[in-house]
Amino acid sequence: MAKSLAQYVCQSCGSVYNKWAGKCDGCGEWNSITQESSGFADVVPKGLGRKKGRVIDFVPLSGVSAAVPRRITGIKEFDRVTGGGLVAGSAILIGGDPGIGKSTLLLQAVCNLADAARCCYVSGEEAVDQVRMRAARLGLADKPVRLASATNIRDIVSSMEGGEIDLIVIDSIQTMYIDSIDSAPGTVSQVRAASQELIRSAKKNNIILFLVGHVTKEGQIAGPRVVEHMVDTVLHFEGDRGHPFRILRAVKNRFGPTDEIGVFEMAETGLVEVENPSALFLSQRQDDISGSAVFAGMEGTRPVLVEIQALVAPSPLGTPRRAVIGWDSARLAMILAVLEARCGVEIGMNDVYLNVAGGLRITEPAADLAVAAALLSSMTDIPLPADTVVFGEIGLSGEIRHVGQAEHRLKEAAKLGFSQGFIPRPLKSKKTGQSKAAQDIKVVELDRLAALLPFFAIDQ
Repeated sequence: MAKSLAQYVCQSCGSVYNKWAGKCDGCGEWNSITQESSGFADVVPKGLGRKKGRVIDFVPLSGVSAAVPRRITGIKEFDRVTGGGLVAGSAILIGGDPGIGKSTLLLQAVCNLADAARCCYVSGEEAVDQVRMRAARLGLADKPVRLASATNIRDIVSSMEGGEIDLIVIDSIQTMYIDSIDSAPGTVSQVRAASQELIRSAKKNNIILFLVGHVTKEGQIAGPRVVEHMVDTVLHFEGDRGHPFRILRAVKNRFGPTDEIGVFEMAETGLVEVENPSALFLSQRQDDISGSAVFAGMEGTRPVLVEIQALVAPSPLGTPRRAVIGWDSARLAMILAVLEARCGVEIGMNDVYLNVAGGLRITEPAADLAVAAALLSSMTDIPLPADTVVFGEIGLSGEIRHVGQAEHRLKEAAKLGFSQGFIPRPLKSKKTGQSKAAQDIKVVELDRLAALLPFFAIDQ
């Protein structure tokens, strides 16, 4: 009798081990390794053997490719993130926390395409009547979208082979299973095998495939990371449930730019696209308040202005608190160290709280100068002028480094009524002439962080 093999697979990143361990060396998660069956010993291939494979027919690079037009959903923010529309035969993975609005966004996009394409929505979590209730709440009940409640990959692939589907949504990939694999739905083996079969069928039949994946902080459910390399586009749907704003971010896109974002607002009628996110993020900003700085950042090709709030207060504890929301805590520690070591600002024994207003998460280092300005403003209780934007990267020696696309940042700030900007001094190789955006906004060029101290009445 064939002997069954057992392997231990991390349910967070998919790493395989020969024995159980409490911590995964691949992703660092604890208690995420579970035992799974890997088949039988007598069917595991030992090598290719003597049988030769078929010779591949190579084609020249200079050939002409068939240009397939993209399908436009009509949701401008969604089309922006996907690179201008959906490409036939592409596989798109959209991940996010449960309840963030992934199903609502995809249902709206599918209903917008239903008049021009044959669209299907397969739900493994909800019944058909539940999807109909959501569509009725969104005002989309009369759209010609075909619904199904199924979890068997064999049935779904057979339906895709019929040639009567242009777009299909699988919600979610964690609920799908292949009956030939001896593991529960949601495990890494099931998620990887189910995604592979769906993607193969979609590319064979030129079908646009959407895969929905849930991500949990505990790593108990296999997230979409195990299939990111299989798909063409990876979208992350981010947001805080305490805020109405939702950010759709492209982290991988073979048919468009990466790091592009689309901003939505959760309303009673569903997700409403926000065409000017800068005005929305700054709508509740108060003037003449210390500890606030407006940062002109770049999200993909779009300039976005957000408010960075800082609070520096005396600490009653031996170890001061450091609380950060929407930014890298390690980056904050670096800024505090540079302020003390290079500028002589004694801030280390205070509690420091930092927040990016609106629920947006900033990753680019150009926010360093805005964070430093907000910290100094809170510490001295001297507010920055309300019409000032700040951006620039800070080095460990206290220098302010040049950042890219400064022209677009200043142009967006001038559009929203800002008249002054603290920016890094341009590189010597750059042209010294004043740009068109700088003609409408007063530019204060800084080369070192110490040059920012006189604006807050701090003597170095």
